[in-house]
Amino acid sequence: MLVDGVTVNVPRKPAPDFGVDVKSVKEAVFKNNAKILILTSPNNPDGSVISHEEIEELLDLPCLVVLDEAYIEFYGVEHSFAEEVPKRQNLIVLRTFSKRAALAGLRVGYGIFPLHLMEYLWRMKQPYNVSVVAEIAACAALSNPVYLEDVKNALVSERENMFKMMSSFSFLEPYKSKSNFILCRVMSGQAEELKGFLESEGVIVRYYSSPPELSGCIRVSVGLPEHTDRLKVALRKYMEKSGIPENK
Repeated sequence: MLVDGVTVNVPRKPAPDFGVDVKSVKEAVFKNNAKILILTSPNNPDGSVISHEEIEELLDLPCLVVLDEAYIEFYGVEHSFAEEVPKRQNLIVLRTFSKRAALAGLRVGYGIFPLHLMEYLWRMKQPYNVSVVAEIAACAALSNPVYLEDVKNALVSERENMFKMMSSFSFLEPYKSKSNFILCRVMSGQAEELKGFLESEGVIVRYYSSPPELSGCIRVSVGLPEHTDRLKVALRKYMEKSGIPENK
């Protein structure tokens, strides 16, 4: 780790909440004299969010709080803590163009930092800047906010449609998400088998065998309505092939 840092992991609450265990986080910070606390909201891969009150409570800790908001647009920018950064000495908010603007391959994002940290960040900055292509693409995305908002609204709407569809299958337990994907537990330990079957049908999903809290889950990204339809057809084929009862 950089400058001999040590990572201390604090497990989240179990499904279906997947929330941050604020009490355990606070205990870990004081016990380990932590310098930095890293939070993610909405979280990947479950799509859960940290409440405003919980973040406020964690900001009272004697450490730097780094809040990753990579998926915040799918929750609502009104929930972002970006505007709080100038009012705080210990808050950093990270954002990206990878998700909402679909520029993942260009690796372009940004951070919002307290002014007193900038001098030190410039000292440790690597000599490489964002590529010209990434810069042009990011500027193009920023120049068309109406289009980005329309795409985001369409994805959020389709996320709800996909959740409803997945909930109708007796062998699936999808979890509510505030991101652009849905985490789903596959009943009866068939997650890996289902993943392979879906791939044979041209549907790629993320399968989790670990950590224990996610074992037996798959994550499905939200796409166009026709993608949801294709997933539905593939799930029905799997259900029929496996002899799974239709009623939940």
